[in-house]
Amino acid sequence: MNRVHPLTLSFRDSATERAFARHLMPRLRLQGRAAIVVGIVVYFSYGALEHLFVPPEQLGQVWLIRLATLLVPVSVLALTFSPWFEKANQLPLALVGFTAALGLIAMLWHLPSGSSTYYYPGLMLATFYTYNLIGARFIQALVVNLVVLILYNILFGFVRQYPEGMLLSQNFFIISANLIGGAAGYLAEYQRRQLFLRELQLDDERLLHLDRSLHDRLTGLPNRELLDDRINQALALARRDLARHAGFFIDLDGFKDVNDQLGHDRGDIALREVARRLASSMRETDTVSRLGGDEFFLLIQDIGSCDGAAHLADKLISLVERPIPGLPKTQTLSASIGICLFPRAGGANTPEGIIRCADLAMYQAKSEGKRRFCFAEE
Repeated sequence: MNRVHPLTLSFRDSATERAFARHLMPRLRLQGRAAIVVGIVVYFSYGALEHLFVPPEQLGQVWLIRLATLLVPVSVLALTFSPWFEKANQLPLALVGFTAALGLIAMLWHLPSGSSTYYYPGLMLATFYTYNLIGARFIQALVVNLVVLILYNILFGFVRQYPEGMLLSQNFFIISANLIGGAAGYLAEYQRRQLFLRELQLDDERLLHLDRSLHDRLTGLPNRELLDDRINQALALARRDLARHAGFFIDLDGFKDVNDQLGHDRGDIALREVARRLASSMRETDTVSRLGGDEFFLLIQDIGSCDGAAHLADKLISLVERPIPGLPKTQTLSASIGICLFPRAGGANTPEGIIRCADLAMYQAKSEGKRRFCFAEE
């Protein structure tokens, strides 16, 4: 599906259009400033040879028009240094190109037709300037240059009535300038937008690969690398808020029998179901991770007390023991859980240390008969 309008080149999705505008803003500020400075220099330089084409008594009038015209680009230049430029930039930039052409038309209007040989080429420069330099979007530049073309023909074709041959030749070159400059502006903006779309796709792919690298393939749960990061965040919060968190190391009792008797496919079904139950029973602030095999680790933030941790452990054991769809009713699972409360007084307050302590407590629970929980010693 084409995501860009063929004429305006706007993204059909408004959110993508806003993202593109934010992405383009730093470059647009710099380009607008540079283009305005260059335009002002060229506009002043245009007066270097005026004494050869303008009657002496009209030189003052031409310079008055030139100075009045420069008020617009100077104002837009000041706007590029303002936060308002982020909200309104395309119309002011297009207005700079329109004002440049309008100033040339005003000079031609007050001068003899013979002066057009000097000022008329400036209209073509203004055309290219609006399409390709000032930073205005293609559709804005197109509207500006079409208005200039129509205005020029009304004033000098119907009102001043330039000679037909001269007007035709001038129209030919103005239209040609629009075709060449417009095509270049259109292609440049189109390619810029397509490149932005490609960058978005690459960002999505990078995020997808990153997400996959931080999650277990079978269950979709966070893996050890992501768990370590979450534990570090919890430790940082504990130092700031003096909160107490808990790590639950869960090992499934009876899972080896499922794999041996029913096969690894049924074992995978059991692991995915247990993972789903654990994840659905947690808060958004908690983390359920699969460490590998039939071992899971739960990071429970702000657990409150040992009683709260014990109550949650009983609940988790009950969740695991519920019948699992796809397994015979005689094939049941349970859980042995080791609990490590942290920050630990005098203990290793690191992800490795917390997981190791919970792991040792889990083995103690298994040695005491399984289907139970034990707390790690302080």
